[in-house]
Amino acid sequence: MRRKGKSLKAAMQAREMQLSRDRFIEERYGSADEPEPDNDVKPSEQSGAWCDELDYVMRPDGVLEPVYGESPDDDAFGDGTDAPAEMESQPESLPPDESLINFAPPAYLAEPDRGRGIYGTLTYNARARVWTIRGEPCVVELAKRLFPGCDGRGRGTARFAAHARIIGDLNWLMLRYPLEIADRDRARWQKAVTAAREYAVRRERARVAPSRVTPPATFRGNLMPFQKLGLGFLMDNPRALLADEMGLGKTVQALALLCAKNAFPAIIIPPPHLVRNWEREIANFVELPGGTRVHVVRGIKPYDLPEADIYIVHYLLLRGWKKVLPKLSYRAVIFDEAQELRHAGTEKYSAATLISGDCETVVGLSGTPIYNRGGEIWNVINAIDYHFLGDWESFTREWCYGYGSDTVADPEKLGEYLRREGMMLRRTKREVLPELPPKRRLVQEIDWDDEVYREYMRPVVESLRALRGETDASRRAIIEDAISQTERQATGVAKAPYVCACVRTLLEAGEKVLLFAHHHAVMDIYKRELKRYHPAFITGRENEREKDAALNAFMAGATDICCISLRSASGLNLQRATCVVFGEMDWSPAVHSQAEDRAHRIGQKDSLLCYYLVSPRGSDQEMQLALGLKVSQFVGLMGDETPGPDQQALLESQAREYISRLVHRLDGEMLPDDADIHNERQKKHDA
Repeated sequence: MRRKGKSLKAAMQAREMQLSRDRFIEERYGSADEPEPDNDVKPSEQSGAWCDELDYVMRPDGVLEPVYGESPDDDAFGDGTDAPAEMESQPESLPPDESLINFAPPAYLAEPDRGRGIYGTLTYNARARVWTIRGEPCVVELAKRLFPGCDGRGRGTARFAAHARIIGDLNWLMLRYPLEIADRDRARWQKAVTAAREYAVRRERARVAPSRVTPPATFRGNLMPFQKLGLGFLMDNPRALLADEMGLGKTVQALALLCAKNAFPAIIIPPPHLVRNWEREIANFVELPGGTRVHVVRGIKPYDLPEADIYIVHYLLLRGWKKVLPKLSYRAVIFDEAQELRHAGTEKYSAATLISGDCETVVGLSGTPIYNRGGEIWNVINAIDYHFLGDWESFTREWCYGYGSDTVADPEKLGEYLRREGMMLRRTKREVLPELPPKRRLVQEIDWDDEVYREYMRPVVESLRALRGETDASRRAIIEDAISQTERQATGVAKAPYVCACVRTLLEAGEKVLLFAHHHAVMDIYKRELKRYHPAFITGRENEREKDAALNAFMAGATDICCISLRSASGLNLQRATCVVFGEMDWSPAVHSQAEDRAHRIGQKDSLLCYYLVSPRGSDQEMQLALGLKVSQFVGLMGDETPGPDQQALLESQAREYISRLVHRLDGEMLPDDADIHNERQKKHDA
């Protein structure tokens, strides 16, 4: 009976919470006569115009100041420092919607009526940078239930990080449950709410009538019309991901943004191999009065940094500078190849989030923000704008297939949400560069050396036997991955001579070839087989000077072939190529797309042929199937044209399934004496 009483009490409390939530949503979205919102969806996902990207900075005296970014008279820092010089840029607004001239802020940013009762207090903790609610159980519990980013530790208390979007969330909550704001924090709160209202109006106008922005004279270059629209988007959304396809000029748009907002000093964080490229691009496009001061951070051990307008530090150095860089004052942070931040829990990722946390402008650049899983986009977005997609648990619960899952259930819906809320801008070459020839992909099966394959696979026999006796799931996964890696290399080596034969035919026909592979052993065969063509190599084993020499040799015509590692392709500009050949494949289509785009860039004139050379046996068969899953995740999330129904059906599968399938196949091929055991295992796997 006692247990039943507790259950009844819990049910009554849950019902009361639901009724409170219904009343709360009705006040924000309208009466019961209007379409009823989905109560399981967070308010942030239902609102079309609100203050997600409102930015504000902390003055030295601890006072919160919003960054308006509209008027040259704005004092963004509240200490006499000039506001970002947006007015140096000339906006070319598209025809405006007349109905927006007197556009009012959204209802959830209205002034709460405190005359009908107070349910608690709202105070600001400057040291922890959180807004704290102390109030009645009804308001505190509702706050914890509605807002996944809320720190719910402690009875009667709810804490919210002092983040841009939180201002809108808290004001919405206070419409239903008015709170008394501490005297010392009223000015701070009022400024934040005022900025949120102005920003919501500006965001809605930008959504309906986006503007093309011409950068100021400090930017030496001419932007294409779609690039001016991109600059306008970044001006309106100071924390955002520019996810244009490869070759559409993300670098120049980022540099134009720094000049348009006069956002100096700025820090640019690229992969190691793109540091020199950024130096060259800054020299070409940025000309500040008195000269542009650029400092490239060297070494992992911190030292006293000189004054500069732009600092460049690559990702691998962040862990060494983790305690230093976040303490310095930057007006802007640019994360180049932002997919480098797709894995949380590393020193690199931790340092990146600390650097971007209090910065005025944070922009991620990446044509491929995800590699293997759509869920990795959460890590990238979280580094740009903390908890924009909620915390990890709520994200996986609402957007993926359940707690801890990293596969997005509806990539198109997530991509649309990111675009609608001003977090992501994605343009494809097909949309903005109709003159750029389309890529033609040809899958061609070639021969291979069976003896070489078997020799490489000989050690796998013992691993397969060990796998049969292993019952621990994590240990089995490790063994399966090792077997898969071995077969990938064996497949690449076994077909390498035949890949070279195909490449020789292309070279003799006058094609300029980019040849991609993954394993060093495969590259060594290419070097030997294609020696008379004097191939250039960019494999990750070269130093910067050797890499630059290889790139220049190919672009200058000293050689017509450049061999490149699949994972070393980002940032390279090799538009002289007329043909791309994949001698080995990767599990991820994003890697292949990025490799193709080394040649398929602005300036590339010829129609680009992309050959996928696959073997009749080995790992290629499973990898081709697995690519269907990842194409669905990547294409759907980024808003590209979705593949056909057959490929879309693969979305529900896991790459792990294909690795397991590969291992099961090898089990039957390499241990024929245990065929009965293999068949039984295969039946269980299929079931």
